[in-house]
Amino acid sequence: MASYVTKEGLEKMKAELEQLETVERPKITQQIAEARDKGDLSENAEYDAAKEAQGMLEMRISKLKDAIASSKIIDESQLDTSKVSILTTVKLKNNATQQQQVFTLVPDNESDLKSGKISVNTPIAKGLLGKAVGETAEIVLPNGNKLSFEVLDITL
Repeated sequence: MASYVTKEGLEKMKAELEQLETVERPKITQQIAEARDKGDLSENAEYDAAKEAQGMLEMRISKLKDAIASSKIIDESQLDTSKVSILTTVKLKNNATQQQQVFTLVPDNESDLKSGKISVNTPIAKGLLGKAVGETAEIVLPNGNKLSFEVLDITL
């Protein structure tokens, strides 16, 4: 199944993969060699830790390679700002507090709440998808609380 990413998100994954393969992998290989040189492997905690770290690293490398191979870049020029969709930035008014918030809906692996990027698979994003300016989104959170947002603006 293809996962959608931005060009920036794909570049980040490729950079992380390069870092893991060219820097982290040789470091762990060196740690294993040093631990092996210390003698009896059956009672060598350093060796065990290094082997475990190597397994985790290889698993991460494999996952990144799979993610990169199955990624499809979202063509931002094809996005429509008449309705809320992935990669749109939405200005909202919380109807309960009258406070305004701005979110950008992004693929799962690119979410970053500190910079206002929320996963398109969050309850809030799901409730906003397809809404137009002036419409109200009634969102039920996993804890049962209800939120009501008015869509004030949609941009890229």
